[in-house]
Amino acid sequence: MSNSDSRINPRQLGTPRGLYAAVPTSGDRKNRNKPARGKKKSIFEAYMSKEDVSAGLKRRELIQGPLRINPKKYHEAFIPSPDGTRDIFIDGVVARNRALNGDIVVVRLLPREQWKVIKPDGSDKETEATHESDVPEDMLGTCVPREVAKGDAKSPDVIIEAQFDDNDAEQGQDHLPDTLAHDIKKLSLDTAEKAGGMGAVHRTKQEEVPKVNDPRLLPDKFLQRTAKVVYILEKKHSRAATGFIKLLADKNSELFKKCAMFSPVDHRVPRAYVSLADCPSDFVARPEDYSNMLFICRIVDWKEDSNFASGYLAKSLGQAGEIEPETEGILTEYGVDFSDFSPEALECLPQSLPWVISPGEMAKRRDLRKECIFTIDPSTAKDLDDALSCKQLPDGNFEVGVHIADVSYFVLEETALDRVASERATSVYLVQKVIPMLPKLLCEELCSLNPMRDRLTFSVMWKVTPKGKILDEWFGRTVICSCAKLSYDHAQSMIENPGKVFSPEELPPVSPQHSVDEIQQAVLNLHRIAQHLRKQRFIDGALRLDQLKLSFTLDQESGMPQGCYIYQYRDSNKLVEEFMLLANMAVAHQIYRSFPEQALLRRHPPPQSKLLNDLMEFCHQVGLEIDFSSAGSLHKSLNETFGADKYSGARKEVLTNMFSRPMQMALYFCTGVLKDETLFRHYALNVPFYTHFTSPIRRYADVVVHRLLSASLGISSPIKMEKEAIQRQAEHCNDRKMASKRVQELSTDLFFAIFVRECGPLESEAMVMGVLNEAFDVLVLKFGVQKRIYCNALPLLGFHFQKVGRKPELTLMWEPESPEQESVSQEITIFTLVEVVLKSDGVPLKYSALLKRPSTEKFHFALLPRQESDHNLSPRLPCASQGLV
Repeated sequence: MSNSDSRINPRQLGTPRGLYAAVPTSGDRKNRNKPARGKKKSIFEAYMSKEDVSAGLKRRELIQGPLRINPKKYHEAFIPSPDGTRDIFIDGVVARNRALNGDIVVVRLLPREQWKVIKPDGSDKETEATHESDVPEDMLGTCVPREVAKGDAKSPDVIIEAQFDDNDAEQGQDHLPDTLAHDIKKLSLDTAEKAGGMGAVHRTKQEEVPKVNDPRLLPDKFLQRTAKVVYILEKKHSRAATGFIKLLADKNSELFKKCAMFSPVDHRVPRAYVSLADCPSDFVARPEDYSNMLFICRIVDWKEDSNFASGYLAKSLGQAGEIEPETEGILTEYGVDFSDFSPEALECLPQSLPWVISPGEMAKRRDLRKECIFTIDPSTAKDLDDALSCKQLPDGNFEVGVHIADVSYFVLEETALDRVASERATSVYLVQKVIPMLPKLLCEELCSLNPMRDRLTFSVMWKVTPKGKILDEWFGRTVICSCAKLSYDHAQSMIENPGKVFSPEELPPVSPQHSVDEIQQAVLNLHRIAQHLRKQRFIDGALRLDQLKLSFTLDQESGMPQGCYIYQYRDSNKLVEEFMLLANMAVAHQIYRSFPEQALLRRHPPPQSKLLNDLMEFCHQVGLEIDFSSAGSLHKSLNETFGADKYSGARKEVLTNMFSRPMQMALYFCTGVLKDETLFRHYALNVPFYTHFTSPIRRYADVVVHRLLSASLGISSPIKMEKEAIQRQAEHCNDRKMASKRVQELSTDLFFAIFVRECGPLESEAMVMGVLNEAFDVLVLKFGVQKRIYCNALPLLGFHFQKVGRKPELTLMWEPESPEQESVSQEITIFTLVEVVLKSDGVPLKYSALLKRPSTEKFHFALLPRQESDHNLSPRLPCASQGLV
């Protein structure tokens, strides 16, 4: 399809009769400009001028920040408050003024009388997250590697930082009441009618709302500041969306002959007019043939006088609900470049193959080819960018090495290949494939540390005691020849069976220069040292929050998911993780010492104090003694709270989710632009300096760090980028890392939805993670997914919501299954154990969770089980899934 947005004059695109966009709330209508005489009525305010915005920001009359739109309630949006207090609320589509999710916007606060009153009882307060994924994978500390079908983002430094490292900007924000609550009121009324007049929502006496409802007379703690968007500083959103096309409703309008309506799957993106010339040729005659066809639309304009944007159809993807069309849609929406590498970029690669290391290059490096060096990766990984070595010294100490692919040798500054890599910034790992940052020749061949192949590396080597105390440190360019490609399973087997003699068929091919016994001894020594390093890290105050990670087995022919399981994080993962962490911290110190103005580091700010205080209060209310004073004390509390019964892992996972909410995202930054060194700290790791060095095949930040390290050792000339350029690149890497993480999550969601469709309905135990007034969120134990269950989807007589202090409770009154039976009452609070059924909703590809009717005996699972707690469990409940205990 051609880019034919020029065929439509967006100025002519008003709102035709019979069509409604995201319907403005009453707040929107108040904010509309009065129409000027002879002009079309404006819906949105004109943007301020650049000069006025700049002046307003300087005078602090305006505020800037990234816009987050609530994915579950698109009329709610937020930007972070500059002072770290409660987020600023943007109420309605009109107040959002055509900005899209992720855009950097400038807002003006509305007068105090238009601020929202926050009712402390929470009876109409949606406590849902305003971020896209309820527990974003990299907010949760050091956890689970992703094992994917082809290649893997497994490098342990990612694992470590998991959630802290790239928590998305949607994480941990305040959840404010929608005071209009039209959808909520409808739910409540429906349920109340079912209950024969029983009120769906009740409040407890001790939490009475202040009688005064005028924001001007209330203290700040009861108020949510509101604002409107006056300018878009940076359009971060790709302006691309997947969705469906339909004919316009009004067949008599002029527009009907020119345009179709594009409806995005993501409700946060506006509907858009698209030219009929962009649509398939028989669309007007046979629109029903396209009702299930996914298209990509690129939004090109959105005028002040139109409810709708205008765009062009860039591509027809194929049938909704199929893996490849859905995947392409996800990649396009998040701006992931999956095109082939350009001829200019490919020309930067070695042209004469097979490539060999020249004698001149060999002479510049330390030759480690005879050493026992090996890789440990997921069995499916093809981009092997880190290897390990461990040699016992005559004095009883060890020489430990971390050897990282020397990508910067092949990717030279300011070349066409460098520009592509810097733009992509990261490889993107989907369930079924990887979108690489670099061409396959580098990713899988010349840079990948494949066994029995001479490879260029950058190494960090230490002399350490058996207990992990570092006595000496060395950095330098090296050449290695890996003697074996071990999987995590191989290494785990060695750790678990230290005395076992492995037969050749139990392990991958091993270089004739080294024995299996030598490799096993190195793995065991590394494991013992890693245990000491890890123990010391947590003594020193690091925090780790574990998150369950869903993995799939795929049919080799069709690529469809055949099964799924929760990935287990084991000692072999921890071994690799510890040494990658050590290398990253060592390199951070080295490059900052050498280039205090140009070092590219990674910082993790402490949690948002307002949200942390709310969480502390909640934990106190439910009888949980959690010490929030530091990252280390939080880690200690988390690991001492849950007892040892089979549901302790599930309760810990629920609390982990809560603790992720106040956490901020970790960020790449250039040290020269941040003057206060205390801001460099990494909260989760509790270290002053940290960077990314260990995954240059799949992260561009690591390539920059390699160049800085090389220059710091006098091996190469100083990096050409000034500090401002490094900061711009750091910010771009942050953006792409967030997008990549979100794409990974959506890929997992897609495959799980298909799995439910193909194999469902699926039953599992679940544990309640959060309670709202008409719904509650659960962690589905067998699959590690989170889902919201809505009361109005269940056969209830009614339900009753209350808050005891900060603890929300829902009582469900189930309809009797037959006239002679009594109604069953079921209490839902955080940590309640329930049974759920996951079932497919068809197209668009979604699945929902329903609560299974409880048996007549009331069952409720206590947060901290007593010794006899097993007797309180319903005998029908199956065992928790593997990986939870």
